[in-house]
Amino acid sequence: MSANSLLPALSVVIPVHNEQDWIDRSVGALIASAQSANWPVEVVVVDDGSTDGTGAKLAKLQELYGITVLTQPNSGRFEARRAGIAKASGRQILLLDSRVIVDSGSLTFLRDQLVDHPERTVWNGHINVASEHNPYAGFMAGLVKIPWRRYCANPRLMSFGIEEFDVFPKGTGFFSAPKDVLEDSSNAFESLFEDVRFASDDTGVLRWIAERHRIFLAPEFSATYHGRDSFKKFVGQSYFRGTTFVDSYLASPGPARNGLFAAMAVGVLGLGVAAKRPKTAVALAAAGSTAAGFAVTKFGATKAEAKAVAQLTPVFAAGFGAGALRGLFMALRARLRR
Repeated sequence: MSANSLLPALSVVIPVHNEQDWIDRSVGALIASAQSANWPVEVVVVDDGSTDGTGAKLAKLQELYGITVLTQPNSGRFEARRAGIAKASGRQILLLDSRVIVDSGSLTFLRDQLVDHPERTVWNGHINVASEHNPYAGFMAGLVKIPWRRYCANPRLMSFGIEEFDVFPKGTGFFSAPKDVLEDSSNAFESLFEDVRFASDDTGVLRWIAERHRIFLAPEFSATYHGRDSFKKFVGQSYFRGTTFVDSYLASPGPARNGLFAAMAVGVLGLGVAAKRPKTAVALAAAGSTAAGFAVTKFGATKAEAKAVAQLTPVFAAGFGAGALRGLFMALRARLRR
């Protein structure tokens, strides 16, 4: 417990699956940030059925830092997080992914905000993406600059509710809220799919929270994300994100769902053009990619991110579109069975 009675006890929940190369870096940076803030922290790591050397790394971290380690069969990130939240004893929870490296001053900033502004209890982290030498991570970082431009073009202390939900950065890879808020939002969570491993494990939870609490974000509450670093992993991630996007927004009217329908219409039109005039389709795809690369620079993307967007947009579009079709099929099948 902290000596400051106004400062809530902090627990950090980290779900992990086959991240032997990152989990020790993530935990180490977290502990360093907590020590810098003079804020004792309970760390709960949930090993979601890892098959690599993650278990051995966790055993060493347990010995070094006294972290709590839970193990479960592979059930997906949502169930891993829920198990960790149930185990955590702190009043304030920080959700953290294993590829997210907390910046040294972040917990000091969060500590001060919770003490000086006790009404600001829900925080979405400011994520910097390690993209300079990783175009695949750079693409993802650049792409979101467009829908989230209100914040990304000029990062500063801001907050949003359900009305602005679609146009602000959000995610549960670096997110803090009171334990009871996270428990209630997790209990209220419903997926369009039968298998929760394919569900969007953050948007539904965050939407529930945004309906009841302002979600704050600021560049001082920051961390660095290290994304997938190979073409194969990028394609797989694009495919998976297409599926989870359907679960996130199909049942929720707004700009994101409109964008999903528009993108699918463009995809169908593009397939028709490609079948009849393949050279024209290639030219249009190249022009669209170049335009996308130029657009993201207007909203805070780095040169490396803009270049990645220009180069990888066709690949992402194909993978995401296929994943979205899978998501629509899974949603329809689940609805028919219900």
